[in-house]
Amino acid sequence: MKSKDIRPFIPVKELAVSKAFYEALGFISDDANEDMSVISNGTCTFFLYQAAEINFDAGLMFQLSVPDIQAALNSIQKVKNIDIRYEPIKEERWGKIIYLWGPSGEMWHITELNR
Repeated sequence: MKSKDIRPFIPVKELAVSKAFYEALGFISDDANEDMSVISNGTCTFFLYQAAEINFDAGLMFQLSVPDIQAALNSIQKVKNIDIRYEPIKEERWGKIIYLWGPSGEMWHITELNR
């Protein structure tokens, strides 16, 4: 599978405080919704999300942007002899997504964004 970008989701205690911190460092924030912001600077981009309680034992989430979601799904489906957990392609207003969980519970949002 080809990839284009990785964007982690980072839990925060207070979204407004975290946004202000990253903006002070020169990042730009764009609210995705009331509980999540996209933080970027050049090619570096990640998400901040409001967490009711932060527990790093709960795992992490990442976004992997791909040019062809069907090719990504084909690659996932070809995996043999490994217990793999994923959900099929879902259509969203912004593109398509596959949810994939790694062996330690980390969650990947494999996405093909609209052009």
